[in-house]
Amino acid sequence: MKVCVVGTGYVGLVAGTCLAEMGNDVICVDNNPAKIESLRQGHVPIYEPGLEELIRSNTKEERLFFTTDLDAAVKKSLICIIAVGTPEREDGSADLTAVFNVARQIAKSMDGYRVIVTKSTVPVGTADQIRAIVAETTTHEFSIVSNPEFLKQGAAVDDFLKPDRVVIGADNQRAFDIMRELYGPFLRTGNPIINMDIKSAEMTKYAANAFLATKISFINEMSTLCEKVGADISMVRTGISTDNRIGPQFLFPGLGYGGSCFPKDVKALIKTGQENGHAMNILEAVDAKNDQQRVDFLEKIFSYFEGDLKGKTFALWGLAFKPRTDDLREAPSKTIIEALLAKGAKIQAFDPKATETARQIFGDTIKYCDNSYEALQGADALLLVTEWNEFRRPDFEKMKKLMKRAVIFDGRNQYEIERMGRRGFEYFCIGRPTLDLPSDEEGTSEIQRESAGV
Repeated sequence: MKVCVVGTGYVGLVAGTCLAEMGNDVICVDNNPAKIESLRQGHVPIYEPGLEELIRSNTKEERLFFTTDLDAAVKKSLICIIAVGTPEREDGSADLTAVFNVARQIAKSMDGYRVIVTKSTVPVGTADQIRAIVAETTTHEFSIVSNPEFLKQGAAVDDFLKPDRVVIGADNQRAFDIMRELYGPFLRTGNPIINMDIKSAEMTKYAANAFLATKISFINEMSTLCEKVGADISMVRTGISTDNRIGPQFLFPGLGYGGSCFPKDVKALIKTGQENGHAMNILEAVDAKNDQQRVDFLEKIFSYFEGDLKGKTFALWGLAFKPRTDDLREAPSKTIIEALLAKGAKIQAFDPKATETARQIFGDTIKYCDNSYEALQGADALLLVTEWNEFRRPDFEKMKKLMKRAVIFDGRNQYEIERMGRRGFEYFCIGRPTLDLPSDEEGTSEIQRESAGV
C-alpha cells in the first residue's frame, strides 16, 4: 500500500519504518531539511532498540523514503498519517496547531480520495475539526480515521510489529477496510483489530495512558504509606500483583512516570473534563502524587545532609526517564538535578544513551561521565534514578573505594536492603524500611564513621 507519514518524531518514525518493513511503500515527511537529510544517511535522531537497523534496511530496499515535500508525498499515497507533536499548553490542554496545519496541507495536495489518519494523541472531537478543515479546503472525497498508537519507549518496534490490538476509529466501511488491509500482516497471530467510532478511539488512547499512570501513582502512594508504618512495598507489591485481576505491570514504586505521554495525556484529560464541566478527581490526584514522589525523594537527601548540600558531589546513575531510551521529557532526573544545583551541589552523571540529550538541556552545569564508576569518584552519595540493567549488579567494593561516603539513595529499589548493610552502605530506597545501623554513644553509625575516615 502507498502511505505517507507526516512527522518524523518518535511515533511517526517508528510507524513509518514498521509499515515499510511489512512491504508497504512509505514516505516520511518532515519540514526540517537537516533532519530529513540525516535520516536519508541512516542517522536516527532518537535511540530506540532495533529502529536504526530497520530504517537502513528499508531505505536500501527502497520501501522507505524521507522528504520535505508534503505535496508530492500526498499525491503518491492513499493513506496519509498525521503523526506530528501535540505539546502541552500552559493550561494542560493539547496544542493542536501542527495537526490542523498538516490536515490543511494534505487537503490542498489531494488529487482524489484519501484516508486521513490521526496517529498523534489528540483530544476527543479533534477528528471533527479536521474533517471541517479538509472539507472547506478540497472537493475531493476523503475519510477521517483515528488510529491511536500504544507504543512503549524502549520496546516500540516490537510493540508496532507485534501489537496486542489495533484500534481503528472510522465512520465508514471503506476506510475501515483499507486500514484493516494495512494492519492485517501485523495481526497474523489473531490479535484483534477493534473497530469503533472515532470519538471512542480518540478517548481510548487517553484512557489507556491515564489508567497506567494511575497504577504507577497508586503503588507510589502505597509505598509512602509503607514507609510510615514500617511495611515493605516490595512484599506488598508481590501480594497484590499475583491477583490476576490486578496483574504485575506498572506496579513498581519509584520516582514516578515521565516521558512524552503519561504526564501530557493525564493533564490533557483533566483539561477535557474541566471544559465539559466534569472534575477528574482521580486523575488530579494521580498527577499530584507523581510530582510529590520526586519531592519526597529529594527530601530524603536534604534530610540526610541536614539541608547543607553546598559543595557536595552527587553521582547520578541514569538520566533518561526510563531504560532503553534517550528521552528526558518529564524525566525525574531533571527535577532532581535542578533542585540539587539550586542548593549548590555538584553533579557527576552517567547514562548509557541519554548523555547527549542531557547536554542539550544542562550544558556544562553538570559533569558527564563515560561510565558509571567514573561518576562515583569522590561522590558524597549515589543517586540511582533510571533502572538500566547495567546498574543491577555493580562491583560494590569498587564503589566504596571510589566514593567519599558509602551512601546510596535508590529511586528504583534495585538492591536488597540487608545485603547493602552487610556491604557497608547506608541505603535509602522507596517504600521499604530503612536499615537500622549500629551507632556509637554520640549517635554516629559505624558506616558513617568508616565512610568519613574516622
